[in-house]
Amino acid sequence: MRALISSGDGSRSGRRAGAALVAFGVLLLVTSLVLGAALAPEVGSAEDGETRQTLVGSQGGGPGLHDHGSVYLLDGRETAWRTGDTDSYFDVTMLENGSVMAGFMDDGYEDCGPYESPCTHTGFRIIDPNADSAAAPEVEHEYSFPVRTRANSEVHDVELLDSGEFLVSDMEHERIFTVKDGEITWQWNASSRYEAPDDPTRTDWLHINDVDVIGEDRYLVSVRNAHQLVIVERGEGVVEVINGDEEVTEGDPTLLRQQHNPQWLGDGNVLVADSHNDRIVELERAEDGDWEVAWEIYAAEGVNFNWPRDADRLPNGNTLITDSLNQRVVEVTQNGSTVWSYGTPQVPYEAERLPAGETVGGVSYADGGDEPTSIGDGYNVPVLSFLLVIFQTGLQTPFWFTEVHVAVTIVSLLSVLAGVGLVVRDRLRRR
Repeated sequence: MRALISSGDGSRSGRRAGAALVAFGVLLLVTSLVLGAALAPEVGSAEDGETRQTLVGSQGGGPGLHDHGSVYLLDGRETAWRTGDTDSYFDVTMLENGSVMAGFMDDGYEDCGPYESPCTHTGFRIIDPNADSAAAPEVEHEYSFPVRTRANSEVHDVELLDSGEFLVSDMEHERIFTVKDGEITWQWNASSRYEAPDDPTRTDWLHINDVDVIGEDRYLVSVRNAHQLVIVERGEGVVEVINGDEEVTEGDPTLLRQQHNPQWLGDGNVLVADSHNDRIVELERAEDGDWEVAWEIYAAEGVNFNWPRDADRLPNGNTLITDSLNQRVVEVTQNGSTVWSYGTPQVPYEAERLPAGETVGGVSYADGGDEPTSIGDGYNVPVLSFLLVIFQTGLQTPFWFTEVHVAVTIVSLLSVLAGVGLVVRDRLRRR
């Protein structure tokens, strides 16, 4: 009888401990989320009264950010027009005639080349916004080709050249190329500089995500996974490397780490969205030819950047920043003050301030001093920072969901699992 009573007491004790652990885990998580939301600073609502027009390319949302892509024009803070007819849109440019050129990715094509149908296509579109009529925006022209997968194979950038050619960055085959009337007229393959895998379409090898015209037949190319920018001259190949040299094919990740959308400010200065270092950085060519930090910013509106993927130095000297995982676009001054911001409905890829758009050449913040200007701090916990990106790309968690919440979520989950384990063990023993 004593043994049965002792066993019953132990069983109840195990159930109570298990229930307490489950309750603790749930309470801890809920408390952290409530406090995070309550104490979060206000972002995406700054306005100084100046009239602005901002063109946004939105990658979208959902797992992998491959749903609900759109292009839209903000007139101040109001949406003047919007089209959302594809899985993802990327870099956007307004042409002289008012049409919009945009890189895109979309599913459901039957023309699939070597791949099974239906398949994914990527390429670029020319969109007529029909801004002066009641008609919805419509696609005037599309150039696209099939890719093996939806992920890491997209065309992120396209430029219209004076020759009438379109200059395209291509992740599927890791190259840049020009196309006119549907025919490829020139290309530079990254395999001429970087050691290629057997089939670049089966791996996210270099992730070439941007190409800009910076001079006659001179193109600035972002080779994301190599942490490098290269200048390619048509007919010559690579003539300069930023974050490395002719012999170095992987750059220093403390200078650039998986960057996006560089802007050539002039000979010796480049502005870069240093995405996986969670900052915007202006680099300056030093006297010895190396590139060094002249100005960097890690935060705006009291919130650290999270995977920023575009930065444009505006004609007024401010910087327009697309802070992707925080789902906002912000305009800051040289000292980091926010003069305008907008909270986007989905994850933005790139933003252009009209009418100029992204210019070649712009105001430099480099002052010639020995120390760079640094605004905010770039501190993060490496493992938690990596997990935070997974949370935000997979679940689109709000901007105030930080590394602290990741840690709390892990502790809460372990507590709940331990509690459930105790309860299950108790039930098995009673059987």
